[in-house]
Amino acid sequence: MTAAARDQRAEELLSHHVKPDELPWQKLQFPGCEIKPLYFDPKTGLATLLFKMEPGATLPDHEHALLEQTYVLEGSLVDKDGPDAGLEVKAGEFVWRPAGSRHSAWCPNGGTMIAIFQVPNKFFGKDGQVTDPSGKDWESTWGHLLSK
Repeated sequence: MTAAARDQRAEELLSHHVKPDELPWQKLQFPGCEIKPLYFDPKTGLATLLFKMEPGATLPDHEHALLEQTYVLEGSLVDKDGPDAGLEVKAGEFVWRPAGSRHSAWCPNGGTMIAIFQVPNKFFGKDGQVTDPSGKDWESTWGHLLSK
């Protein structure tokens, strides 16, 4: 192994210290929903996000393409519809959702969460489009990851 390759490998193994207070909130396509990416791999879609929803904000109809994990830091997250309609996950509580689960969620009083995704969710528009949270076509952006 060359010295340059060793140096590059050593750099890849360093810890990545993230200071969320220094990151700006990024608006999603859904009103009242913002994120701070703590970790994101654009090749695999793996993400750990600080996720904030204003009071009354809704995440519309979506499917968890792979496992999703959410820890509520403040406020609460409520399943608006789907098989767990009415389920409320409060501050200090954790929920995980299996691949294929589908629902819409809202924060009646607002909430802040840490959310971990193996691949971005599929959002189903009324026009028939299926997008990721940023509004990109889900199949062309992420579909190849599930066809393996």
